Amino acid sequence: MNHFRAPEARRFVSASLVIGVAFVVFGTSFGVLAVGAGATVAQACVLSLFVYTGASQMSVVSVIAAGGSPASAFGGAVLLACRNAVYGLAMSPVLNGRLSSRLLGAQWVIDETTALATAEHDPSMRRTAFWVSAPILYAAWNLGTLAGALVGDSIDPSAFGLDAAFPVMFTAMLVPHLRTRNGRRAALFGGVMSVALAPFMPVGLPILVAAFGMFFGLSPEHDAPPVRTDGAP
Repeated sequence: MNHFRAPEARRFVSASLVIGVAFVVFGTSFGVLAVGAGATVAQACVLSLFVYTGASQMSVVSVIAAGGSPASAFGGAVLLACRNAVYGLAMSPVLNGRLSSRLLGAQWVIDETTALATAEHDPSMRRTAFWVSAPILYAAWNLGTLAGALVGDSIDPSAFGLDAAFPVMFTAMLVPHLRTRNGRRAALFGGVMSVALAPFMPVGLPILVAAFGMFFGLSPEHDAPPVRTDGAP
């Protein structure tokens, strides 16, 4: 697969490593919570390897820790993961090629890889952004999970600020998209839907509805910033 364009790929490596730090931190938080909820180290790691969506994984361990049934834990996790199906629709032009590469790419379609890829306007650059960032972030998340699971419940994630890692990271990733008209439309749609629907819909559904704002990115963009090839942000 020839998905990489150098030297442009270097800036995606840099961005992925920065985000990867947050992944390690939040993955550690998940590992701690999972073991604290009764999971073994192996179970926590398998969940990160095969589920690989932090919100759903946190939902599972929270429900189990509160005494909920496996069925209710599974239902909540699937509901939160439904947004990834919307991401998949937007990322389908990027994940072309052989079946094996599409299956692997589908496993790695998450909020962050979608955000990094869709911030680019050149299709080949989108592919480069995705295939550079995806393995780095996947490795970071699983390393964090392993570290947290090995530490066990001996630390309190909130005491170390581990629970704040992802909100800070998402805020940082939002900035490049707000430089374009379609990005601002998507942000406005997502914000309004989340706030308006939160009092009336079950937890997770407002986020799913808000995720449809990404389809604004499929319309032609006339005020896109120029693509930089010198490594500058």
